[in-house]
Amino acid sequence: MRLRQTGPAGIARDPEAFEVFYRRHFDAVTRFLARRIPDPHTVADLTAEVFLAVLDSAHTYRPDRGSETAWLYGVARNTLLAERRRSARELRAAGRISGHRLLESDDVARLEERIDAESPARRALEAMAALPEKDRALLELVAVDGLTPAEAATVLGIRQGTARVRLHRARRSVQQVPGVTPVMEGTR
Repeated sequence: MRLRQTGPAGIARDPEAFEVFYRRHFDAVTRFLARRIPDPHTVADLTAEVFLAVLDSAHTYRPDRGSETAWLYGVARNTLLAERRRSARELRAAGRISGHRLLESDDVARLEERIDAESPARRALEAMAALPEKDRALLELVAVDGLTPAEAATVLGIRQGTARVRLHRARRSVQQVPGVTPVMEGTR
């Protein structure tokens, strides 16, 4: 019977080896994190992240550099530091918006009206998604953004005649989609 390799080098390829490794080191990782984090939910989440990181970095383990526990603590430490950086960014972002007015119900109502008013343009953009990039960019500039074909040609760096041909081809393709035709007819 072959002895299963349960160290870090074998766990990425062998689910049973990973399970053995996980069971052997679970308590050590949770103790490591619990000494540094007071919240049990965060400890549980970070423990899971540590073992996911272990799977991704198992190939980096070098037994001549130290024990697998030391290597595992390095992975846990890096995971913890990443979480602290993420939390700090989140705290800074929250600090930047504190004191700013949040949306009132009137603001939400106005946004809902605006979203409803833009539904034909959203349908047009969805219909344009299947077009080749050059045709889609031109049609978006004309049909959605309201530029003239000449202005759109300038934006895209193409000749006006080329723009008119592409625009005609793109309109024909998109007119097949229900509910989009009125938006396309309103283009210049």
